[in-house]
Amino acid sequence: MTSVTRSPFSVKKALKKSAHRRASRPIRLAQRMVTGLVLLALLGMGYRQVASLLQKPQAVLVLGGSPDREKYAATFAQEHPDLPIWVSSGSPQDYAEWVFTEAGIPQERLHLDYQAVDTVTNFTTLVERFKAEGITSLYVITSDYHMTRASVIGEIVLGSRGIDFKTVAVPSQQSPEPFNKVLRDGARAVLWVTTGSTGSSFAQYLTQK
Repeated sequence: MTSVTRSPFSVKKALKKSAHRRASRPIRLAQRMVTGLVLLALLGMGYRQVASLLQKPQAVLVLGGSPDREKYAATFAQEHPDLPIWVSSGSPQDYAEWVFTEAGIPQERLHLDYQAVDTVTNFTTLVERFKAEGITSLYVITSDYHMTRASVIGEIVLGSRGIDFKTVAVPSQQSPEPFNKVLRDGARAVLWVTTGSTGSSFAQYLTQK
């Protein structure tokens, strides 16, 4: 029988590779858990869209990020004259107020909020306010390319407070956002529900390859 002697270099390399595999297991597990939670949210969106047919929205939430969304929301508000409109971190106040005033929307219906810094915080900064006011159903207005990410976050954040929503897409010429953004912000929404943190540093980690 012939024995095979491995060199110290090959042994050290094998040990290093094994240690790396062990260290990476928790990271891979966390990534799979996050992906699973986001996929569950995507599946839940279909259920909520059916269930939302039975609920009448009590307010409009406009996600900032494009002046087109406020223009679209102003027209939408004309068609829904009884609903208050919340704009989360949209255009500067003077411009936003002008858009709605031009559309004949009374200022008392308009709520401009500038706490949010991104899509996740569009929801987290206002969800408790909606709950406190007894709002259980919303229209969510954003651009069509942005809708999947917004819907996943809304499903998690609004859903955690028992708030239903219906999506209203603003047409654009842009391609849908890549799934890694949906996954990243879905994970941040889960983190907020479980810890109260929106995880901006966690977001940077998740997008690293």
